[in-house]
Amino acid sequence: MTSLALTFKPFPVEQALAWLRAHRREVGGSALMAAAVLGGFGVIAGPAESIPRVPTAEERVLAATPPPKVEPLVVQAIAPTRAMQINAAVPIDTGPNPAARPFKAPPVKSVAYARALECLTQAIYYEAAREPTDGQRAVAQVVLNRVRHPVYPASVCGVVYQGSERDTGCQFTFTCDGSLAQAPMRSYYLRAREVAHQALQGYVHAPVGNATHYHTDYVVPYWASTLRKSAVIGTHIFYHWLGGWGMPAAFGQRYTQREGNPSALRLASLAAEARDRATPDVEPEEIIVTAKQQLPEDLAKLVDAELGPNGEARVTMRLPGQDPVGPDGKALPPPAAARTANTPDLKWGLTGVDPKATEQKPLGQPALSVAPKPVAPEPAAPVAPAPAGAP
Repeated sequence: MTSLALTFKPFPVEQALAWLRAHRREVGGSALMAAAVLGGFGVIAGPAESIPRVPTAEERVLAATPPPKVEPLVVQAIAPTRAMQINAAVPIDTGPNPAARPFKAPPVKSVAYARALECLTQAIYYEAAREPTDGQRAVAQVVLNRVRHPVYPASVCGVVYQGSERDTGCQFTFTCDGSLAQAPMRSYYLRAREVAHQALQGYVHAPVGNATHYHTDYVVPYWASTLRKSAVIGTHIFYHWLGGWGMPAAFGQRYTQREGNPSALRLASLAAEARDRATPDVEPEEIIVTAKQQLPEDLAKLVDAELGPNGEARVTMRLPGQDPVGPDGKALPPPAAARTANTPDLKWGLTGVDPKATEQKPLGQPALSVAPKPVAPEPAAPVAPAPAGAP
């Protein structure tokens, strides 16, 4: 086989063309082989965007199902003690729960970063101010997970304030219940701000995985049964979407690197709250739920709020550490049935005004009506005989 040696001497063009004509078959075969080899290396080393590839199993599942519907945070009218029992009975999913990817925020000194930091801090503070640090990190992770999911806004402030103007229903309670009107406590807010900063700088709270939902353990949202429970951190329970939309492949939405003005969003939220208060249009169940959520967390765990048989609001409280039991020592049914049976387990209760009644009902259990005992008549005093000669 003819071989060529490398040389640095000038090679005339006429001689080169003559050599190529004489060895055209060898050159042609070698060129085809070189093209194949180089093409192979091109397929391997070329940019991923230009290479057609076979979709993964996750991507095939994702393409075969419609995107999930984003439901507002509306909870069922269930007493807190009963809600905690329902939540505890749901097992944690044992399937894969990979950690989310680190979030890539704008430069720290940019306006977009300052706004993202403010919105994320607000979410952490108003949702989990008294939670342990891991609980606050978990809330931050859910917000950032939503930013990268295609069914949610592609910005931090957009996710936090989604539904705050009441068009679709609030995603985070604090943006719709007037909490933003209260000035935050400085120490708690600075702690939440540090957690937010770490999350925006790439900290990943792995136990949360790619969870997109959470709620406190003493309420049961309507959407809870449609998702899979993936973690419990502090007093919050975390959930994933079912199917392909909860897999890592679904979290491919690009962050816009642009954020809304937190001050303007806050004012718009408070204006919507004032408008709703001026023209209330809510069901009695929602009134009870709202009142329940406004209680301090420690007190809320001891309070049961529900509707009475005539639609009136009823609130009862049990003493700490004393779960209601019947005379036989067995656990009583849920509070409504227990009250109907008039059992003595309730330590005290406050019954709301019955629309059909003319006056406020008394506090606590009604007193038993006891018929008065008959009183024996006192014996008549003896009459002294009249003296002789009296008229």
